[in-house]
Amino acid sequence: MNARALPIAGLRSIAERFDHVLLDQWGTLHEGKSAYPAAYQCVVRLRQAGKRVVVLSNSGKRADPNRNRLAALGLPSDAYDGMLSSGEVAWSGLRARQREPFTQFGRACFLITRHHDRSIVDGLDVNIVADLSDADFILLGGIDEDLSEPEHWRASLTTAAARRLPMLCANPDLVMFGAGGLRPAPGALAALYQSLGGPVHFVGKPHAPMFTAALERLGNPAPERVLVIGDSLDHDVAGGLAAGMLTLLITSGAHREIFATAADPQHALRALAGSGLRMPHWTLKHLAW
Repeated sequence: MNARALPIAGLRSIAERFDHVLLDQWGTLHEGKSAYPAAYQCVVRLRQAGKRVVVLSNSGKRADPNRNRLAALGLPSDAYDGMLSSGEVAWSGLRARQREPFTQFGRACFLITRHHDRSIVDGLDVNIVADLSDADFILLGGIDEDLSEPEHWRASLTTAAARRLPMLCANPDLVMFGAGGLRPAPGALAALYQSLGGPVHFVGKPHAPMFTAALERLGNPAPERVLVIGDSLDHDVAGGLAAGMLTLLITSGAHREIFATAADPQHALRALAGSGLRMPHWTLKHLAW
């Protein structure tokens, strides 16, 4: 449990503390327009220093679409060592069906994704059904903006919850950036389903399946030699700490408004974290070497 987070100016000052980096996308590497130049250079310097860098994203899409997007934003796939999205972890789990929670889902799937994307079920032994009443489980990978308000789904999800129909949520984020600003994200719909009594299983930060898969991707190193970098206390920091990893919070991301106006950043961070269980080891304004 961390009582205080140490502010640093760049990763070089703590480089001897870790061998591997799990790196968030949004708010850390970019915000949807282009990769931050300093962040790109930091990734380059990390690998020059012998560190392995895996991008860890709560995107409900598979790894390839995320790699392609990063490349379009200016961070080519050969600049880092791997991409692991929650959509990829969900797909791999449903393909193998060897560990919880993936062993408990049937084959008839009611699929909810953004822009009708089906990459999360490509090659899987599932049957996509059009009616919730025919489904064995709900797979929530993304959601279109015009359908993102959870109340739009209340009636149909109330019926599904009464049947105890399990939901697999492959994107736990509560909000997402839309054309008109912040919109409810898949995690908000999953939260509604939980409030109705529906069973929900999450894949993505901060939940254990994501960090277990990340360690496997890295070759199962000691967790205490892995640094999780991200801009969310709820997802990146909480998940990394629960997995026994080192954590660093980027303060110019999701929590930027709080830190921009805080007279005492440490006090603001303690209030925001609420507990040492969500207190990062270090803070950094922007990702930099």
